[in-house]
Amino acid sequence: MKLLVLGDIHSNHTALKQVLEDAGSWDMALCLGDIVGYGPDPGECISEVKMRGFRCVAGNHDAAVASGETWGFNPYAAAAVQINRRLLGLDAVRWLGDLPSHLSLEVEGVRIALYHGSPRDPLNEYVFPHEAYILAERLLRMAEADILLLGHTHIPYLIRVDGRYLVNPGSVGQPRDGDPRASYMLLEVEGGEVSIHHRRVEYDIDEVAGRMRRLGLPEFLASRLYHGY
Repeated sequence: MKLLVLGDIHSNHTALKQVLEDAGSWDMALCLGDIVGYGPDPGECISEVKMRGFRCVAGNHDAAVASGETWGFNPYAAAAVQINRRLLGLDAVRWLGDLPSHLSLEVEGVRIALYHGSPRDPLNEYVFPHEAYILAERLLRMAEADILLLGHTHIPYLIRVDGRYLVNPGSVGQPRDGDPRASYMLLEVEGGEVSIHHRRVEYDIDEVAGRMRRLGLPEFLASRLYHGY
């Protein structure tokens, strides 16, 4: 079975469309949260993942757009939350508010767990690469998973521990690992065997940044797209 694994779309439908084109066909799609926030296309991104039957968990920006509560957000992120919220209809806001904090599933005998942050704090904990190597075994045990998928940091990594995996696919809509291309992963499970492939895809940053500026989103959020930080 082929699984599309992505997260942190952040209202960047242009990047999402390029990822979907690059990925080709797949059997199941998993989204690690933050469908909205930062970017100009919250409604389009929600419609896309719903139409394609993505299995999604909530991210901190999803929860903030659903509630309108931005405590703990920096001023740029908070401004984007309020603009994203105004761009959405009530049904979309409710859908975001109903997203689960985590998901667990089994694919051909392989246990897979999804969190935006971590099993310790599903919405808000950042598990950066250097911490992930230290925490991998503990987090996999907490999640009771063979593959633990995390988002939130916007930095991709793949860590193997005794045949199990801690994975972050990076960000579709706002990478922060110094590479501005959209980031995602393809996960294949066949007879209990697992293979994971990291992919990068270029998209039209000028087009997205231009629309962000026209909507009044903070300039910092538009300009950082070019640098991948």
